[in-house]
Amino acid sequence: MIQYKPVLPIFYNKSTLELAQNLLGCVLVKETEEGVASGYIVETEAYMGPDDQAAHSFGNRRTKRTEVMFDQAGTVYTYTMHTHTLVNVVCAGVGIPHAILIRAVEPLDGQELMGVRRSGRPKKEWTNGPGKLTKALGIKMDDYGKHFMKPPLMICEGWPTDILTIQAGPRIGIDNSGEARDYPWRFYVADNPFISK
Repeated sequence: MIQYKPVLPIFYNKSTLELAQNLLGCVLVKETEEGVASGYIVETEAYMGPDDQAAHSFGNRRTKRTEVMFDQAGTVYTYTMHTHTLVNVVCAGVGIPHAILIRAVEPLDGQELMGVRRSGRPKKEWTNGPGKLTKALGIKMDDYGKHFMKPPLMICEGWPTDILTIQAGPRIGIDNSGEARDYPWRFYVADNPFISK
C-alpha cells in the first residue's frame, strides 16, 4: 500500500486563493472499514466567506451547518446538497469563515473499491465532480469537524505544484449569487481527464 505523508499544518497558513491552487496535486485519502481510497486533487473552488455571495457564510452567517467554517484552517467541512455529500477544506484564520470545495480527484489507491462504490460508471466518471468523489472515496457527513492532518480523512503530499499547469475560471452551479458567480475562483489542472464538466 502507498505510504501517505500528511501535509504539515503550516501548509494551510496561506491566503484562500493561494491554498485553493496549492491543494491541486495533493492526495485526498479516506480510510474506511472496507479499505483505503485516495486520489490526486485536480479541481478546487474557493469560497471567501463574509464578502462572497456564493459562500454559505456570506455576511458572517453562523448556523449549525456553517459553524465549522469559523474553526482553524485544515478542518473538514462536509455538507449535503440534494443527496450528495460535499467536502471542503476550512481555510483562513479562526473566525474567518472561508472554505475550499474539492471538486474533482484523479483516482489513485483503492480503485477496485471505488469501482464498486461507483458501480456501472466508467472510471472517468467515478470522481469527476464533488458529489461523485465523496461517494467513490467513502467520505460522509460524519467526517464534519475532523482535521485533514490525521486519519480517517487526510490531505497528503502528492505531485509537486511546480510541474502542474493550473487554470482558473468561474465557479460552477452558483447562478443565483449575483456578481460572485463570475469570480474566477475555480482552479484546475489543465487537460486532466477527471475535472468536472
